[in-house]
Amino acid sequence: MQIIRATNTAEQAGAYYVRIQAMARKHKIPLHVEFDEHDTPETKYIVIVDDYLPIATCRLYAVDENRVMLGRIVVLPEYRHKGLGTLVVSEAEQWARELGFNTAVVESRDNKIAFYEQMGYVADFSQKIVGNTFTCYSMKKEL
Repeated sequence: MQIIRATNTAEQAGAYYVRIQAMARKHKIPLHVEFDEHDTPETKYIVIVDDYLPIATCRLYAVDENRVMLGRIVVLPEYRHKGLGTLVVSEAEQWARELGFNTAVVESRDNKIAFYEQMGYVADFSQKIVGNTFTCYSMKKEL
């Protein structure tokens, strides 16, 4: 397996592939919803590749000068429960630290809160985000 900090269109396409396969198809999320204003050529993505196949991804972008948003964290279904979610988030956190951010923020689906808590994130249950597909809560971690 290879961890890539996506810096070109081909590598970013790997992130998009994972999101389409694991989220858009499974949850019937329209592409204009899955891909939003934060998906730009300048957006940073982590992509994990197994041989030639992209299998996991995480998107990161600045919220402000101190905070980075980690999101669209996805692992293809057949690769889940192998530590790849933790690996992709850890790599995104490391890149964020290198870029000078000191706090990571995620908007976790309600059924994934324990995953992020295991990685040191703290939920703010007063910040409930109700979307068309999922209910999420804001979580943060000091880097």
